[in-house]
Amino acid sequence: MTKDSLQFLGNMMAAPSPSGFEQPVQRVVRERVAKFADEVRGDLHGNLIAAVNPTGSPRVMLAGHCDQVGLMVQHITDDGYLNFATVGGVDAIILAGQRVWVHNREAGAVRGVIGRKPVHLMSPEEREGAKVKLESLFIDIGAKDKKAAKKLVQVGDAVTYQLGMEELDGDLVMGAGFDDKVGVFVVMEVLRLLKKRKISCAVYGVSTVQEELGLRGAQTSAYSIDPLVGIAIDVTHATDYAGVDAARCGEIKMGEGPTIARGPNINPIVGDMLIDAAKGAKIPYQAEPCPRGTGTDANAIQISRSGVAAGLVSIPNRYMHTPVEIVSVKDLENAAKLIAEMVAGIDDSMDFRPV
Repeated sequence: MTKDSLQFLGNMMAAPSPSGFEQPVQRVVRERVAKFADEVRGDLHGNLIAAVNPTGSPRVMLAGHCDQVGLMVQHITDDGYLNFATVGGVDAIILAGQRVWVHNREAGAVRGVIGRKPVHLMSPEEREGAKVKLESLFIDIGAKDKKAAKKLVQVGDAVTYQLGMEELDGDLVMGAGFDDKVGVFVVMEVLRLLKKRKISCAVYGVSTVQEELGLRGAQTSAYSIDPLVGIAIDVTHATDYAGVDAARCGEIKMGEGPTIARGPNINPIVGDMLIDAAKGAKIPYQAEPCPRGTGTDANAIQISRSGVAAGLVSIPNRYMHTPVEIVSVKDLENAAKLIAEMVAGIDDSMDFRPV
């Protein structure tokens, strides 16, 4: 991966983007994609839409969602602690002890920690309880009382885990929010690669919002673009670590390429084209069986208007929806190359109707 591209990924990972509060990361994406896209625009929902060869035909939509799971300040106690609710699917059991940032319009990122009664002070019944309840947790920003806390934060402020990206051994990187900033990263890398090639189709790359709340941004942006073909880029569960049953979840390994989904959410012609592109260009990939709706932007894209020929390419991800998600940089590179190769072959002569 080029140094410039890796820096773009790092900048995205440092920008907060809980569902409904995606503006900071969208500014990072806009600055990057404006260097090579023919058109860049935002919509009323908050989606960022960039196009390469917008006068071409047919229209192809690529979508990755920029929103991440997070928290929201719900109440400030008299003692200055913050009660909170979850934004998206967050497992309460991982929250206690996490360092967090409360994002306030005036104060910026206010540091805090999620507190809980320590084990020494718990009753035997509390220690034995397997389920951690959100009501037993709170955010401590160090404020001495409610008045002091309200100078820094307010009800409705978004909260994220501590942000940033760190490099691990080999080509692995760690951070909170790879789901699905890596999808947006791949979309914009595809546009960068296609800008250097002669293509027939119009390619619209979308950084969608509010996927974690029900695929909302993909629904509005797909309606607006009205594509013939739409490919979502998301993360999927890597199963190459302890405690995961590959027989039940599928065998998906880090560093062995992106996954190409197969199933009812996938147009069979699009799926075959992705596989053929991978084989033809000798790009590693992994098959991912999806026997029902995928729960990704591909769902919303597929059923937009009168229907879209949908596909899904995913990045293997360990520890999804936690502060320590891990992905392979090599998988990101290969996903961008794969999609660029497939999309470059689309023109008006193709019929994507499976019957």
